[in-house]
Amino acid sequence: MNWLGTILLLGTAFCGVFAEAVFDSPRRWLGAQINYLPPLMVYAALTASVWQVAAIAVCGGLWVDSLSGNPLGVSVLPLLGAGLVLHRRRELLLRHLPYAQFVIGTLATGGVTLLTLVLLLTLGERPLLGWGTLWQGAMIAVAGGLLTPFMFWMLGALTGLFSYQSAAGVSFRLDREIKRGRY
Repeated sequence: MNWLGTILLLGTAFCGVFAEAVFDSPRRWLGAQINYLPPLMVYAALTASVWQVAAIAVCGGLWVDSLSGNPLGVSVLPLLGAGLVLHRRRELLLRHLPYAQFVIGTLATGGVTLLTLVLLLTLGERPLLGWGTLWQGAMIAVAGGLLTPFMFWMLGALTGLFSYQSAAGVSFRLDREIKRGRY
């Protein structure tokens, strides 16, 4: 397991949860709270190991639930489900294209939001539902889609900044024959 990648992912998840709790202006402007964890889960699922995906889902879900009105642990299962589905199919996805990152991030954020709502209703909670819920769900999904290419750019830059650069290729040409001996 790459410890640098794990530390960067968990630190980003913690900062994202902190930003959700502290900065209220996106909620006032859009009418919905932006969720930073699904775009991070998309990045982790497409670039990291399955254990790192599980760590982000468990830690990030518990951190979000501890600062929200949700029952503790209700956000873990939707995040883990989205991460595992994407991780299983990551060879088939165009993860290097920003447009594909936007589409995957939008679908993952919408799916996580919908699954969290279904789990809340299943547990007997009474969230406020109405026509505004559709607007909030759409805004959360689009904001998650817009954040996903930014997560790929930011975490790629941080990983490149803190990790060793790969060595250059071999210094001799493989199509040349080396003659050894006296003549």
